[in-house]
Amino acid sequence: MYRQVYLKKGKEDSLKRFHPWVFSGALSHIDDGIVEGDIVRVITCQGDFIAIGHYQIGSIAVRILSFKDITIDDSFWKSQLLSALTMRQRLGIADNPENNTFRLVHGEGDNLPGLVIDCYGKTAVLQAHSVGMHVCRKDIARILIEVMGDRISNIFYKSETTLPFKADLGQENGFLYGGSNDNIAMENGLKFHVDWLKGQKTGFFVDQRDNRKLLESYAKDKTVLNMFCYTGGFSFYAMRGGAKVVHSVDSSAKAIELTIANVELNFPNDKRHQAFCDDAFKFLDSSENKYDLIILDPPAFAKHRSALHNALKGYTRLNVKALERIKKGGILFTFSCSQVVTKDNFRNAVFTAAALTGRKVSILHQLHQSADHPINIYHPEGEYLKGLVLYVE
Repeated sequence: MYRQVYLKKGKEDSLKRFHPWVFSGALSHIDDGIVEGDIVRVITCQGDFIAIGHYQIGSIAVRILSFKDITIDDSFWKSQLLSALTMRQRLGIADNPENNTFRLVHGEGDNLPGLVIDCYGKTAVLQAHSVGMHVCRKDIARILIEVMGDRISNIFYKSETTLPFKADLGQENGFLYGGSNDNIAMENGLKFHVDWLKGQKTGFFVDQRDNRKLLESYAKDKTVLNMFCYTGGFSFYAMRGGAKVVHSVDSSAKAIELTIANVELNFPNDKRHQAFCDDAFKFLDSSENKYDLIILDPPAFAKHRSALHNALKGYTRLNVKALERIKKGGILFTFSCSQVVTKDNFRNAVFTAAALTGRKVSILHQLHQSADHPINIYHPEGEYLKGLVLYVE
């Protein structure tokens, strides 16, 4: 029997709308003996069951696993993982010979808050963002092997930096199943190395797949600048699209090393590409080059609401620099992956940048994360990636 947490009066309203979080301020009290990571039943002030989920110390006290009074066991994990795989199959993302890279589980978007699973060829990278998912990792890995069958041979666990340090879990990155040095995966027919050991996120930004494909369609005969290139995803798509010149810039030497390796993997000895290890603002200030197409895909400028004001100023400043470096008739792909930055916030920051430069700018596309990063309709916070494609006169 699961222990229980109890809501204050009126705090069940968001759960009645199926929002998957219970905030700590909504709790009146909890049963004795509950520890971080436990599965708990959520009870209204009237004594009625309303949901079941993982308990955690912090602002988000419970992440909801089900709004039905069920047992969280092997059959639950199997049902949820099968549902996630079926969705990717129906989208044509999983079991695609041209694409063995995709997100299988996207937290709240797949009704598994706190869990991320990305597939890279025969390796699945499992990442916990809650103590509860960390506690359940071995059960999830065991069921994942059953659900995926011969699609995967390895499961790498990477949660050292995503779990609260105060939980003192002693977590380490490493293989839960199998073990492989083959880190080459494929996305839309292009190959790349994945650094799931030390790279950002799970090793690659899978959420930009559709946007990279769109960029490819604009790249023919263009001079391209890919800022914050990380491992070069937009760069090698631009090259396949027929770009004349591609410059990749990142402040991380390791990222530049991987970008060069990924370009070489797809376009050996191709002289169109050049990589620069430099700060983005310094590069844009010092470079005298003008470009036909620029990509701005920076890391999150604001991870907390308190940083929102400075983040928006940062986005404006960055876009001003890019608009000053783009040729007449050029195209700008610009993004924000900060969850606390809304679509309107971001658009206003870019609008301000356009006004400051005096350029005539039109919106061609409004972009978001790829379809294997679904947004739970009851959890609007899941829409974290915002992007605009701009035509600059």
